[in-house]
Amino acid sequence: MHLCKGNSQLEQQILQVNPLLEAFGNAQTVMNDNSSRFGKYIQLRFQRNTVRGAKLSEYLLEKSRVVQQDAGERNFHIFYYMLAGLTEKEKEMYGLLDPTQYRYISGWFREEDMAESWKRKYWEVCNALDMVGFQEQEQVDMQAILAGVLSLGNVTFQSQENNGAVRVSEASRGWLKASAGQFGVQEEELLKCLISTVSVTRGEQIQRLHTQQQAEDARDSIAKVAYGRVFGWIVRKINELLAENVDPEVELGEIGILDIFGFENFVVNRFEQLCINLANEQLQHFFNYHIFQLEQAAYQEEGLPWEAIIFNNNKPILDLFLAKPLGLLSLLDEQSSFPQATDKTFVDKLNSTFKGNSHFQSRRGCVLEFSIIHYAGTVQYASSGFLEKNRDTLPANIRGLFINSVTPLLSVLFTATVSRTGTLMPHVKAKVLPGTDDNFNSTRKQSVGAQFRHSLSVLMERMYSANPYFVRCIKPNSQKDPGIVDSQVMLQQLRYNGLLETIQIRRNGFSWRPSFEEFAERYRILLIKPDTPLTRESCLEILQNTELKGWKCGKSRLFFKYWHKELLAKSMERLEKAAIIIQKIYKGFCFRKSYQELVAELRAREQQLQEEAERERNRLLELEPRAQRIVASPVPVPRRRRPQPLPRLQCVADSLSQPPVPRPRSKLSESTPFDNFLRSRPCPVLRTEGQRTEEEEMRKIKRGATLRWFRETQARKIMQNDGAFPGWLHGMISRREAENLLMDKPLGCFLVRISQSRPGYTLSYRGESRCRHYMIEMQPNSRYVILGEDRAHTSLTELVHHHQTVGIQPFMEMLTAPCEQKGDGDVEYEELKFPTLAPCPAEGEKKPQEEQAGLNGPPVVSHSPHAGAAAVLKHTRFRIPKKFQEQQPSPGEEGAEQSQEGVELSPGEVGVARRAIPRLYPSIRLAMWEIQQFSSHPSNGSYAELQLKPQH
Repeated sequence: MHLCKGNSQLEQQILQVNPLLEAFGNAQTVMNDNSSRFGKYIQLRFQRNTVRGAKLSEYLLEKSRVVQQDAGERNFHIFYYMLAGLTEKEKEMYGLLDPTQYRYISGWFREEDMAESWKRKYWEVCNALDMVGFQEQEQVDMQAILAGVLSLGNVTFQSQENNGAVRVSEASRGWLKASAGQFGVQEEELLKCLISTVSVTRGEQIQRLHTQQQAEDARDSIAKVAYGRVFGWIVRKINELLAENVDPEVELGEIGILDIFGFENFVVNRFEQLCINLANEQLQHFFNYHIFQLEQAAYQEEGLPWEAIIFNNNKPILDLFLAKPLGLLSLLDEQSSFPQATDKTFVDKLNSTFKGNSHFQSRRGCVLEFSIIHYAGTVQYASSGFLEKNRDTLPANIRGLFINSVTPLLSVLFTATVSRTGTLMPHVKAKVLPGTDDNFNSTRKQSVGAQFRHSLSVLMERMYSANPYFVRCIKPNSQKDPGIVDSQVMLQQLRYNGLLETIQIRRNGFSWRPSFEEFAERYRILLIKPDTPLTRESCLEILQNTELKGWKCGKSRLFFKYWHKELLAKSMERLEKAAIIIQKIYKGFCFRKSYQELVAELRAREQQLQEEAERERNRLLELEPRAQRIVASPVPVPRRRRPQPLPRLQCVADSLSQPPVPRPRSKLSESTPFDNFLRSRPCPVLRTEGQRTEEEEMRKIKRGATLRWFRETQARKIMQNDGAFPGWLHGMISRREAENLLMDKPLGCFLVRISQSRPGYTLSYRGESRCRHYMIEMQPNSRYVILGEDRAHTSLTELVHHHQTVGIQPFMEMLTAPCEQKGDGDVEYEELKFPTLAPCPAEGEKKPQEEQAGLNGPPVVSHSPHAGAAAVLKHTRFRIPKKFQEQQPSPGEEGAEQSQEGVELSPGEVGVARRAIPRLYPSIRLAMWEIQQFSSHPSNGSYAELQLKPQH
């Protein structure tokens, strides 16, 4: 994308995908501080060397990390970024308290420098969401769901003495209320899903109460599935926003990048490590197939003498995992389908099935562990939780509860279906009644192992159909310290990655294998013969002239070592230098000959002129004595004739045939390839008065539509607190007029003008040597971005203020003083001038006079009575309506969008969509108050006493 330099916003959006996915899919492990806990495959689509779109595929997100992390590890980055980057008011809005109180991420907010780093990362994530195109309400709903996951983790349970059932502990009732409000569901319904299971048998509902362990498993399952679906929705949304917008019949080139986890062998290895190592086994097999098998098969087919290199073939290990019906994953699915099966029965089944297999080892004395000898070494797996993670079950009826949530995003997440590969698929929303079985946990649901197996097969199909390049990452040491190289650690990785065998086959093999036609076409110049045929004999003749050694000739192609290309390049370089010398001498000879001819011609011309001058001088000398003797009488001067008028058409033709006089133009207005501006309008054609072409009418329509767009959607956003526009906004003026205004201004002076042909703006800047023009692009999510920049802004004013301290790429030019408008003497309000008249109002639209009479109507364009004079956009006093000043949520509308208490609306926000907030914000605030009250008075054991206290 850097080499393409398409200067499109799509490139910046694709670049922002990486930090966005890292925040939601990466975490700190004992091996890596920024370890990918999912597999990512990104496909970049190209057309004529220009990026036209991108598509993402994700594999096996480690959802169990949401609820459990080993020693020295952390949860996903986004939780820490949120708690460090949100302001106190935003934390109150989402219902977030001190980070140390959350069980899922406790103990990681003690270092202040780390918190500052997380705060910067949170800003990068928010900017990435804006750049890619996520709507503000979607971002708020997403963060509310993440806050609900954290609050749900603090819900604890205790057993009841009378019937053995469980209930939520008094200390965590506030957390339950908070998570329900953040999810946008009712507290009672969420509690039912946690402590009981409802099934329908023959039309009758049967409720079964959970034990404490089952309730905790249900709580963690909800947290894992909610986070996993948020991540899947982000990937699906990115694919929608970055999809290519071209004709489906157009063929696009593609570059695919697979960024996937490496081989893992921790102290405790679980189901996730099993799947990760299976993926690495499959990739290692593909690597072996591409490097060893294909290459050695090519030598044998061409009849080359070759001694086969022995490499570690891991095909038996793949059969151990993927064989049917007795593969490890098949046995795991079989055990997962039995309700009475346990992790112990699963291990017993493995021991009996793979007894005698050289790649499987049973653990004596430990009934819940087994070992597998991978290509990279022996890994011991703890089977505890294998069946539950493979089933990936949710509490009954939780899907129906979340589908009916008042949080739109949560409803969309659980309305969508999951494909065979585990990706989230869009689905038509259908309400599910609470308390009914929606077959979400039916036996036909794909297990996690089956989904991963299908996604892995799809990935391998793509890999085998492509031309791959491999990048192997080697860790220099196990301590994650810079500047330290551990030779043993390096050697171990080189061995189990198969790189030692790769080096051997690259050293002994032939890395470059061109066909006869390809080689002769490229190097036939070495024969210095015209019309050399592209045959095998020509190739052999070329190689004999170059005196290369060590190459081989096959049946259809030549085989070279990697250094042969360099030797051939040196031979070509000698010929190129000789050709340059020949060209230099020949061109010098031609130019010298041409110069001598010009000099001879010039001298002949000078001699001819001298001879003509001499003859004229002699003639005048001969006529001088004769003229003195002749005395002539005076002759009257004849009257000058009046010129006859030419026909009208001939006058017009003569006037048009004359070249136009160019207007003097300063270097400040000259454009460069780096200027970011729309194509300037074509030069006007001379026409008689009243003559209008179709192009002029279309331009007028576009200008009118743009002005109407500004009045209806932008005017109130840009207005200042006093109801006036900023001085740097100069309306709909042309590029030439902007340059004339900035011509005599100091360096860094700027103005913003409305585009005449599209709904948008252009920033004109007074640079050191010329004026520059940067196009400001309006994104679908109402964000403002300078084309080519990597930062999105919520308003045009914020964009201007930002670039008064941060330079604009690529020249890093900072804005200094705005180019103020020239007012007409009005003291209270400044006038904004437009070089166009307002468009005629459409049917049913208010006239300008009616708009000016309205209290909060948009600014009005008044028509000047003088022909050709610029119309002026008057500023009207802006007042905030009372319904926005004191708007309280009405009873019965708890789920509707509500305004924040104590938040003052600026004039730029009135008339526009108000800031998005969680749907059940009052319920979240009440829950936060209860949690704080209980924390400050731990002796209060009665939850009913808290409810009697007045609300904050």
